[in-house]
Amino acid sequence: MDPDVARIESTIEQAMRRGDFDDLPGAGKPLDLPSSHDPDWWINQRLASGEIDREALLPVVVLLRKEYERREQTLAALPDERSARQYAEDFTERVHQDRRANPFQTMLAPAWDQDDAAQRWRELRARRQRESAPEPAIQDPPVAPPRSRRRWWRFGRRG
Repeated sequence: MDPDVARIESTIEQAMRRGDFDDLPGAGKPLDLPSSHDPDWWINQRLASGEIDREALLPVVVLLRKEYERREQTLAALPDERSARQYAEDFTERVHQDRRANPFQTMLAPAWDQDDAAQRWRELRARRQRESAPEPAIQDPPVAPPRSRRRWWRFGRRG
């Protein structure tokens, strides 16, 4: 027997004696195998259970297009204009990497200009500041101080 295989089997037996494999999820339950041969049964089972993010399985170009569609939410969360420029630069670099890796693909993600990202960030920030600014309180018109009234019995008299 190969020494590496013997060492691995010995390690597994020690772990079994310690109880390292007790109380694992699904212990004692039969595997949910398909009735026909499916080499990808395990990934399909994990997808059905919701353990895997389905979006992670999409091609890079599709993920980049989705990210581009959500760019305003991303920009709104950035703290300053420099961050917006850096994000646009990073995004465009990833678009160009995907284009170099897949030169014959028909779907392309759009590149994003840093100046455009900075301008859009400024617009979003200004809108957010306008929306969050408290509205000025409506003030009543200034009231003139009351005039002293002359009593009716004093009309025409002086003094």
